[in-house]
Amino acid sequence: MTTVEHLRPGALLSAEHLVQRFKVLDGVLEAVSDVSFDVEEGETLGLVGESGCGKSSTGRAVLQLPRPTSGTVRFAGHDLTRAADAELRDVRARLQTIFQDPTSALNPRRRVRDIVGEGLVIRGVDRAEIGRRVDEALDRVGLDPATAGDRRPHEFSGGQCQRIAIARAMVLRPHLIICDEPVASLDVSVQGQVLNLLESMRADDGLSLVFISHDLHVVRAISDRVAVMYLGKIVEIGEVGSVLRRPRHHYTRTLLDALHEVDGSRSTVPTAEGHTGEVPSALRPPSGCRFRTRCAYAEAKCATEEPPLRRLGEDHFVACHFPETE
Repeated sequence: MTTVEHLRPGALLSAEHLVQRFKVLDGVLEAVSDVSFDVEEGETLGLVGESGCGKSSTGRAVLQLPRPTSGTVRFAGHDLTRAADAELRDVRARLQTIFQDPTSALNPRRRVRDIVGEGLVIRGVDRAEIGRRVDEALDRVGLDPATAGDRRPHEFSGGQCQRIAIARAMVLRPHLIICDEPVASLDVSVQGQVLNLLESMRADDGLSLVFISHDLHVVRAISDRVAVMYLGKIVEIGEVGSVLRRPRHHYTRTLLDALHEVDGSRSTVPTAEGHTGEVPSALRPPSGCRFRTRCAYAEAKCATEEPPLRRLGEDHFVACHFPETE
């Protein structure tokens, strides 16, 4: 394997040459294709792209749920891809996740207090300490332990259920949380509340986040760095201001222009001549650059050579043969 230039030494989390394949009826789907990224302590990495690009599969591969087909994931000095199950159970106390749909992620038959404290019970924490930490976690997410603790998830709104899910993750005092579209199912006003809560916890605890989302507004608001995915690959990665203010990959520009078009401020970037608008599948991706069939700027080289990520700024890497000029 080649050395990945954009990986930084000493990062809390480092995924290198990650591949995740699934058997499907029509063959083998490579949902994650040679993906590399890292996250430092106290940093938020936004992982963004359209539906089906492999964002959630990447997050689950980091968590080893399931284990990736190939590649390595290192977290806090542990090689998770080679770790035994017992070691993974120990590490997962420091590597937590928050899912998109908080209602289905919470056991409807259990009380909130038991849901939040389940991880502590599994780890054999003393009962009195469990009660104290559960109360503390519920209070931090803005829920009264006395009134919320004995209720069940169906008695809460979607935003409140997401707060419960955050409390369940935070009660174990993790170093990093993978947030898989945690606000996508919430109203805009509630989204802001949850984002502010995550940002406050990050500032207070030095927490690191991998924030998976298709919403560039949300990613811009919460991220320090951003990685843009297309058909299982990272096509652009770097500091969030650089990538979203001065995108160099034509796909990133397409995402931003589509966002601006909704806001009524500009039109989308032109697409390749003859393109029908159908998005290519990761099951049978195009040769060369995977975005070339939708890109108006593709040339012959794009069909035969897959572009590697290369540095175009201090912390800005792009996988494009003919990137946009600044």
